[in-house]
Amino acid sequence: MKGRKMNSNTLLLIITIALFVVMYAAGCIIYGSKGFSHFQTFLNLLITNSGLLCVAAGMTCVMLTGGIDISVGALIAMDCMFLAVGIDRWGWNSILLCALVLVIGVVFGSVMGFLVGYLQIQPFIVSMAGMFFARGMTAVICTDQVSISTGWFKTIAGIKIYMPFNIGAYTNSKGVLQVPYIRVHVIIALIVLVVIFLMLRYTKFGRSLYAVGGNEVSATMMGLDVKKTKMKAYMLSSFLCSIGGICYCMNTLTGSVQQASGLEMDAISSAVIGGTLLTGGVGNVIGSFFGVLINGTISTLVKTNGKLLSSWSNIAVAALLCFFIVLQSIFALLKERRK
Repeated sequence: MKGRKMNSNTLLLIITIALFVVMYAAGCIIYGSKGFSHFQTFLNLLITNSGLLCVAAGMTCVMLTGGIDISVGALIAMDCMFLAVGIDRWGWNSILLCALVLVIGVVFGSVMGFLVGYLQIQPFIVSMAGMFFARGMTAVICTDQVSISTGWFKTIAGIKIYMPFNIGAYTNSKGVLQVPYIRVHVIIALIVLVVIFLMLRYTKFGRSLYAVGGNEVSATMMGLDVKKTKMKAYMLSSFLCSIGGICYCMNTLTGSVQQASGLEMDAISSAVIGGTLLTGGVGNVIGSFFGVLINGTISTLVKTNGKLLSSWSNIAVAALLCFFIVLQSIFALLKERRK
């Protein structure tokens, strides 16, 4: 049964990767004249979605236990507002603020994890309360849109890391050589993905997340502390969300009350499109990574077209989400029949 489960998981991942390759290749063919085929366009997907990559990694860990966290978008907004106001108006040290953001994430996740794991309250209700709290605290910190105009944080955020050996370089219409680059927050997001991938694959805690999501009763009989595992999952999710908040703020350099609105849905859809089952027990961050790239590619295609409304990207993501949910249901049905 273990081999069959892995086969289903692998097949979902292959479908996700193939879908991204086909979509991106189609974009290069159709909009190649508009610069879509430039390597920088792909790197821009990572730059724009670095925060979402971290959030999706944390969401994957929570969903592996059979839970869900809809507070991540509001927590991102609170983190960005705290950083923007702390740097621009309070004049606090940027490193101290980033450290406080991470601490806030751990505390925030601990409270939600305790309510879900030990008090056994429905994850949707708990995370919805967390969403309202974080969005409200964002407004308490400041109701204005605050921009980070000076300081170490802006300097780090503005650093361009150019591709070695001019990989993917091209000459623009003015005859100037354009060398592709990424930002510091992309490096942070990719490190997070690698660490979570290794954690899920090679550590006891990672295996515990799969076991709890697969069957809580069996996990308990195996000697696993289900309640503690769930609590740690939410702590990890909020911690990664806070790292994502720092990355998100590095990309936007602003804080506002309505910032990152709907980002929780982007994270959930990325995880599902990446092959993470809503019922738990199956999924990985590699799939979530490609799920984020698919979401970003759809938005980029709509923007590159120039004639389509931005709402078409939401429609396309909704269609893909339905497609992958149906696939998951089919795999679950096949699994039951094999039993």
